[in-house]
Amino acid sequence: MTGMTAPVMTTRAGRLTGVTILSYTGAMTIAGNSGRGIARRERHWRILRWAAAAVLLSVPWFMMQVSDEWDWRPESFVLFGGMLAGALGAYELAVRMSGSWAYRAGAALAIATGFVLVWMNLAVGIIGPEDNPANLMYGGVLLVGAAGAVLARLEPRGMALASLATALSLMVVAAIAATFWGNGPPGRIGVLVLNGAFATPYLAAAWLFRKAARSQGVGA
Repeated sequence: MTGMTAPVMTTRAGRLTGVTILSYTGAMTIAGNSGRGIARRERHWRILRWAAAAVLLSVPWFMMQVSDEWDWRPESFVLFGGMLAGALGAYELAVRMSGSWAYRAGAALAIATGFVLVWMNLAVGIIGPEDNPANLMYGGVLLVGAAGAVLARLEPRGMALASLATALSLMVVAAIAATFWGNGPPGRIGVLVLNGAFATPYLAAAWLFRKAARSQGVGA
């Protein structure tokens, strides 16, 4: 009887080992397929983002064909294209930094707000006309945000503080503009409203970055 038991035990152990190996292999295969699926989706979204930017860049050219009010020079296209490339490049960096939806949403909101702030300043100006030197203060606002992001090394907690500092900087600019340039367009109330409209997305971005930090177990 003893001679018959050992082969049975060995066979059972072999079966268990085989099942374990197959289970592990199956789990690794599923994980690998999942990882490739995520990478494929990321690649598709990246292509879609850059394609959308190309379409956006072509809009002024099409408008120039149908309306005399659109008169873009080559340098305008170069500037607009450079801004789009810079904004998308910054977002691609954010995507690489974190897979958190809150982090990515915060980055997208902050980058998009900065893009619109720069373009509006260049196109028509926020404090009076676009050539008003007071509008240079918005360069300082963006510098605050950029410096904060660098110092934070793009970590979510630091990015929340950088976004908050950017929003506060906008309100400081609004207070200065309302005090010294309040008599010109868009007036004191207009300046406060415009700057508040730009500060609000930065506050929302700060909240999103803070949420991302908390999800990673980092105090914020």
